[in-house]
Amino acid sequence: MRKAEVRSINTPYGEGRLHVRRATSPVATLLLSHGAGRGIDAPDLEALAQALPGNGVSVMLFEQPWHVAGRKIATPPATLDAGLTAAADAMRGRTPLVVGGRSAGARSGARCAKSLGARGVLALSFPLHPPGRPEKSRVEELRSAGLPILVVQGERDAMGRPDEFPDDVAGLDLTVIPEADHGLKVPKRAEISQAEALGIVVESTLEWLVRDIAGVG
Repeated sequence: MRKAEVRSINTPYGEGRLHVRRATSPVATLLLSHGAGRGIDAPDLEALAQALPGNGVSVMLFEQPWHVAGRKIATPPATLDAGLTAAADAMRGRTPLVVGGRSAGARSGARCAKSLGARGVLALSFPLHPPGRPEKSRVEELRSAGLPILVVQGERDAMGRPDEFPDDVAGLDLTVIPEADHGLKVPKRAEISQAEALGIVVESTLEWLVRDIAGVG
């Protein structure tokens, strides 16, 4: 597979990087950012970037300035939103845009999607609440998106199990990765392999994009 094109993105909080993998004749474009603990080399983000361009979906992975600068701790949510917005402004195209990412990147995508003109939100391991603090729900970020949302969640995610997501969020689809944790990692004893778990991420995302996003006029 051809290496990603890397572009520098100027943001109000420093330099970010956009890692671009373009489809030949794209029907949609994904703009995804990483979480607060790991960069764009997270296995689920890499799996999408490798598989989707060959299926007609361009994938842009945005590396936030705090990570580019080598810091260990993510900067506040408003800075993540500013970075995602700068990345979207730099890559305007004609195909339907979906924004999101994993964990903190998923939250940022939900907050920014409508203002960026996106058609939907892809939320990988959405952190519905801090670990052990279900009363600190962030579900309003999903509700306020006002767009189709695909949440891909591990069955054992300590920041929000699939059964904790309310069923009254308009436009929300939920894909469950059996036995997976917040990193979508499955234990060795699991009934599915890690490769199969990542395959579910790719297949469910592609199906959702074709069904709910690419066909929207």
